[in-house]
Formats: sequence, C-alpha cells, structure tokens
Amino acid sequence: MVSSRLFVEGGGSTKDLNRACRTGFSRFIENAGAKGRMPKIVVCGSRGNAYNDFRRALAGKENAMMLVDSEEPVTAQGPWEHLRASDNWDRPSGASDGQRHLMVQTMESWFLADPETLEEYFGSGFQASSLPQNPNVEQIPKQDVLDRLSRAARNTPKSTYNKGVQSYEILEKLDPAKVRQASHYADRFIRALIS
Repeated sequence: MVSSRLFVEGGGSTKDLNRACRTGFSRFIENAGAKGRMPKIVVCGSRGNAYNDFRRALAGKENAMMLVDSEEPVTAQGPWEHLRASDNWDRPSGASDGQRHLMVQTMESWFLADPETLEEYFGSGFQASSLPQNPNVEQIPKQDVLDRLSRAARNTPKSTYNKGVQSYEILEKLDPAKVRQASHYADRFIRALIS
C-alpha cells in the first residue's frame, strides 16, 4: 500500500529533533526499497498525538498510515487489538489492518538486529557483547533494550546511548533487510509500504 502520509511516534519539541526524526525514518524506508513510493513522514511526538493525527487524517479521507512503539510484547491478534488492550484506542472507522503498524517493543529494538551498524556508529570501545543475544528482538523488554544499548556504548567516544537525535542517526544507517529478518512487525510495515 502506498501511503500519502505516515504518522510516526517520535521527534519532540525542537525543529532539529523533528528534522532528525523525519530524516531517519525517510532514509530507513527508502533503503528498504520504497524509493518512488515514499510517504510524507509526519512527526507527531507522542504515541497519543500520532493516533489522534492519524484519526483526523482518516476522517478527512486521506490516505494514511501510523507507526508507533508497542511499548510491550504484542500478544493480541494484531496491531489494532494490541492497541485496544494496551491503550484503549479504538480502530478508527474505515481504517484497515494495513494502515496500523508497530515497532515492537520500541524503535530501538530494531537496532539490535544490526550490531555492525551500532559498532560503526559508536566507534571504538563499543561492546556488542553487552547487547541482548535473543535473535527475536520483539521478545526483549523495552527497558532491557535501552539499558543494554547504554551499557554497550559506555566506553565509546559518545559514552552512552541517548534517545533523540542519536536514535534517528542510527535509524537512517540501519540495514532494513536485517531489521525485517529479526522483527515480524518491521517486515509487515515494510511490506505494506512497498507492495
């Protein structure tokens, strides 16, 4: 499905952070094979803002998709069922399954699929052995992902992992094929964009 607008959780209160978020997602999606089918990336800040902006777009009959963190394991039948159970979000009228996508459990889970890019980004002293070793990145708890990223980066020139601009700089460098292999929901998202 080609989407005219993709509402993403991320960005923040500054123009630089919003620009970095938009660039990170755009490059990741383009590298995944969606060049020529690129949606306009709409940086929404919070998950709730992404959901509300997506609902308004659908009400206006726009072609739209939404991408937010699941925040926890997905045990429901699909994204809409998960969001109803976890956030009490109803599926907007007219929304299809192909318009709703999750980063399970967090965007940083995708990073674990490509430790080579993390080593290149953080530089000397990066301890890949500190990262979770579970090849199914969607099973690793969100806080464990974030803690282990910080631990792996502590002896590098960057000295830690910080959400924000740093996260989007990593996102734009990731190998989408590795992410798709490690994450069912990432694969589902990319397939929706390029089909």
